[in-house]
Amino acid sequence: MSDQSAISVSPSITRPPRSALHLWPWLAAASSGLLLAFCFAPWNLGPLCWIALTPLICAVWFSRPTKRDGLRKALLGYVTGIVFFTATFYWLGTLGILFGEFWLRGLSLLLALYMGLYLSFWAWFISRLHDGVSRFTHSSGNIATALLGASAWVAHEWVRGWLFSGFGWNGLGVALHKDLAMIQIVDITGVWGLSFLVTFCNLMGVIIVRRLLAEIGPIFLKRIRWEFSFTMALIAAVFAYGVRTLMHGNAAEPATTVRVGMIQPNTKQTEKWSADSENRIFERLDLLTTAVALSKPDLIVWPEASTPRGMFADETNYSFIMKQVEQGDFSLLIGTVDTDIDRREDYNVATLLNTHGTQLQTHKKMHLVPFGEYLPLRTAFPLFAMVAGELVPSDFTPGRQFTVLTLPKPAIKFSALICFEDTLGDLTRQFVLNGAQLLVNITNDGWFLETAGAEQHLHNALFRAVENRRPLLRCANTGVTCSIDRFGRVDRWYEPFREEVQPAREIRVPINTAHTFYGRHGDWLAIGASLVTGLNIAGAALRRRYAA
Repeated sequence: MSDQSAISVSPSITRPPRSALHLWPWLAAASSGLLLAFCFAPWNLGPLCWIALTPLICAVWFSRPTKRDGLRKALLGYVTGIVFFTATFYWLGTLGILFGEFWLRGLSLLLALYMGLYLSFWAWFISRLHDGVSRFTHSSGNIATALLGASAWVAHEWVRGWLFSGFGWNGLGVALHKDLAMIQIVDITGVWGLSFLVTFCNLMGVIIVRRLLAEIGPIFLKRIRWEFSFTMALIAAVFAYGVRTLMHGNAAEPATTVRVGMIQPNTKQTEKWSADSENRIFERLDLLTTAVALSKPDLIVWPEASTPRGMFADETNYSFIMKQVEQGDFSLLIGTVDTDIDRREDYNVATLLNTHGTQLQTHKKMHLVPFGEYLPLRTAFPLFAMVAGELVPSDFTPGRQFTVLTLPKPAIKFSALICFEDTLGDLTRQFVLNGAQLLVNITNDGWFLETAGAEQHLHNALFRAVENRRPLLRCANTGVTCSIDRFGRVDRWYEPFREEVQPAREIRVPINTAHTFYGRHGDWLAIGASLVTGLNIAGAALRRRYAA
């Protein structure tokens, strides 16, 4: 009797609970989200990107199918997206502290609820590429599967960068920002090429392991498997291109030298809005500008929104700025606000003052930040506008021209990218096509306090220098003030979140205005990947229709 009892209970002891079997795919999806987040600041574990997607891929391909399997696989991707975007953009919650609004502390989660849909789409797409039974025994089919999956990833990243104004930060390729050899390929493909390669390797890693496990036995040494060789050859080709570029890129080329001084006032957002702090801000800007002017710069750069109000807002601000530019024979680039009275339009602008302020050139910011510089659907949803209107009382108007500014001494042309504009590849290249030899970004990352937001901004921006082979200067209020050469090497001028200034530095600006392949053709890879993805979905739908 006791023996029978022992036999009857043993299965329940040795067999894992059914709930655990159903739970592992969701844990795997969540772990992919965490691994993706660890690739970016503040953790900066970039090499994790090569394996970050594998738990999600395994969960999608190898978990037990259900009646609504497509929906379930999409939800697995959604879990990955929510975890990733909530964790990596946690710094958006600092707006809740600045504005005193509790609901804003959960802004990263609210954003993730939307942006998670992109990873949901990708998980659904790759679920169609594997039936859960195949052992991946054909090399050509395996390579095609990984190519299609990588194309779908690039497609969703590209769409995320422009749909509903877009927020394309922290694409998978950005995780490789420290790997100088690998990132050189972006002058051909844009950062999309890196995202494609990393996703391809994640997919192929799962496929190769699954095939090897399936073929262990008598036929193991009798089969030729091209997947590993093809993957390694692809990585080697990208790496070799990067090494060759770095080795030969330092060869002497025609260039001119510009002496540039950048100031970092470290003005807190709460301080900027306070009338009691106005004189302190003026004194700080005056002190820092006077200090750098002693080193006889050709150009002094102030960050975005440096003064308490815009340059043209009142006589106090206008007179103060004109006093600064009269200190020496230099040009002054500032971020300010301009108004077209006739059209009743306000613009976030970068203004260049030459020859002691007698000449002004202006670039109007083209890519506005939703909920920061304008309120989406303000007129379509009046009730929503009443609630959110306290945070965004009025809207800026986007600029319409890729204005290139001219520095008289030495005679060079440069673009003034405002705030997040330096994270947009296609927008930046338009300035280069218009003749910009130098890229200058003015930004105010003080909105996000002392968080990783400023570091993430830098890591997304440095690819603009490599894509266009133009040096990039970044002047930040509280973020990362630095110079980036045309190969992506970062020279940090000051410590972030500190008030600092140094003598002007010499920046080599190329005279040769040749354009890169990416500069001429833009997001060709992302558009092509999107077409491939769309055609694959459309073809599958047609096949199902005719099969029925």
